[in-house]
Amino acid sequence: MKNSFASTDNYIASEELVEAVNSSVILEKPLLVKGEPGTGKTKLALEIASKFKTKLISWHVKSTTKAQQGLYEYDAVSRLRDSQLGDKKFNNVKNYIKKGVLWKAFVAEKKPVLLIDEIDKADIEFPNDLLQELDTMEFFVYETGEIIKAEKRPIIIITSNNEKDLPDAFLRRCFFHYISFPDEKTLTEIVKVHYPDIKKNLLNYALSSFLKIRETPGVKKKPSTSELIDWIKLLVADDMETSDLLREDKSSLLPPLYGALLKNEADVELFQKIAFMARREN
Repeated sequence: MKNSFASTDNYIASEELVEAVNSSVILEKPLLVKGEPGTGKTKLALEIASKFKTKLISWHVKSTTKAQQGLYEYDAVSRLRDSQLGDKKFNNVKNYIKKGVLWKAFVAEKKPVLLIDEIDKADIEFPNDLLQELDTMEFFVYETGEIIKAEKRPIIIITSNNEKDLPDAFLRRCFFHYISFPDEKTLTEIVKVHYPDIKKNLLNYALSSFLKIRETPGVKKKPSTSELIDWIKLLVADDMETSDLLREDKSSLLPPLYGALLKNEADVELFQKIAFMARREN
């Protein structure tokens, strides 16, 4: 596929993910990427923009986000105030219209990458309210009578942490890919992107400890890939020897600097209990 997306030195992508990105670009359909937090969904959009040498326009969705905000917002209150004060700006309604991310993406000179990040954070109606705009790539501005139409259809990346189901009508309009959590081989490649000179023993210890935590039954929040990278950064910064790490590990199932991996007290207490029981058995 000519001028297509692929893994880079900075981003390790599976063959399936590469195929999904390139298929969505050819079909000109939004790519819906699901997966647990910290698996590189948001960074993917940045890498796609870099590959195609184009601008990344991001819309980070919150629980209060409404679809209309992505189109534009009309500040009627400020216009009323200016009219009362006799401000001449009042005469031009365009002075009170704030362009949203979709507007900016539609009028971009070069086909941009549009990231709609964590869409499942918003109300269930949010995806449905975007259907027409994503289909037609245009919308009407009531206050000015303008039709804003995309000259070039953006490359649209939509991410979801899989926290809630999305409407079927919305899903039909997307190309879907689920990013599975990386296996040990892929994790090794990811770590080496960030720390190419990491000692082999330290890398093996870090991955073994990290995966052990993720695989422990009862863990409420499994540490993510990004948290693994943060933890290794601390280990490298402390210049910790693997022999020292292993000595610490024998006295407690909690690895050193575990605050980078375990983010709630229930999980910390779980490992403390497991360690206590193991010591009693010995």
